[in-house]
Amino acid sequence: MNFDDQPHRRLNQLTGEWVLVSPHRTKRPWQGQEEESDRATLPKYDPACYLCPGNERAGGAVNDQYDGVFVFTNDFSALLPESPDSQPVADGLFVAEPEPGLCRVICYSPRHDLNMARLGTERVAAVVDAWCREYEELGVREDIGYVQIFENRGSVMGCSNPHPHGQIWATGATPMYPASEDARQAVHLREQGSCLLCRYMEQELASSERLIFENDSFVVVVPFWAIWPFETMVLPKVHMTSISEMEGKQRLDLADALVRLGIRYDNLFQTSFPYSMGIHQRPTDGGNYPHWHWHMHFYPPLLRSRSVKKFMVGFEMMAMPQRDLTAEAAAARLRELSETHYLESL
Repeated sequence: MNFDDQPHRRLNQLTGEWVLVSPHRTKRPWQGQEEESDRATLPKYDPACYLCPGNERAGGAVNDQYDGVFVFTNDFSALLPESPDSQPVADGLFVAEPEPGLCRVICYSPRHDLNMARLGTERVAAVVDAWCREYEELGVREDIGYVQIFENRGSVMGCSNPHPHGQIWATGATPMYPASEDARQAVHLREQGSCLLCRYMEQELASSERLIFENDSFVVVVPFWAIWPFETMVLPKVHMTSISEMEGKQRLDLADALVRLGIRYDNLFQTSFPYSMGIHQRPTDGGNYPHWHWHMHFYPPLLRSRSVKKFMVGFEMMAMPQRDLTAEAAAARLRELSETHYLESL
């Protein structure tokens, strides 16, 4: 099969879903918008920002005068602790059940004007340490079965505040997408006797077509089954079921990988690159999960420039995901980019 010219579909081994790839469509002429670099700068401190140190939040609480990472419970949480009178509903096809949990916000830095790409390895390593600490503290709670760490970056991803921050939603049950990955990894270990993502990573390293870069502890690739144009996955080289198993060098290497990937993303269209990022790892419900290999997903929407986005519409909504740019072509674009941030030339 000629991946560069022939329409084909690819199987996502983590979910069992398919994606349609139509590489011949990239040959059609582009008459869309061409843009200059985005060199707009934010202030280091914004008195109107509800995430900056010492400022009042919408709920009335006042932020600490923090100098590093700052974590607090979301003032408008999507999840709430379990109510004693909450009961499941099972009325024919109408089925519902309570979903207890809690939501936290994690500010990466007191600096309002920075993002993950520009924080530097040491600052990002402090964020990684906070992720591990939160995962461990929330995971031991009896009412928490899964800890989802994620970041929405950029207004096009629904982020209402440019201050560098992410979120943690801890749920009673394992959410749908991690549960799907859990099932696929468990089946692979049971039937093949090996870790799915360990095996996948070996193939990616042997091929190197979709490899962006690697360091001592991590591999960064555009997945073979990627849906979003410049989607990436960060994989630890050593089999670990959760981030809490990382040692000091591995945590620092993860920070290094996140900074380097962030710079490449920003340099691609010379803008603060939007994405949704999330960590997938073993549930915290007390079960046995030797099949889990934790990893990170980055789902960025940009396609051709800082304002031209990929939309999931029409065929994608009614049939299956589709992409034009192959995973191999996207990886080549990201691989060749500089690791010096474009704003450093200002």
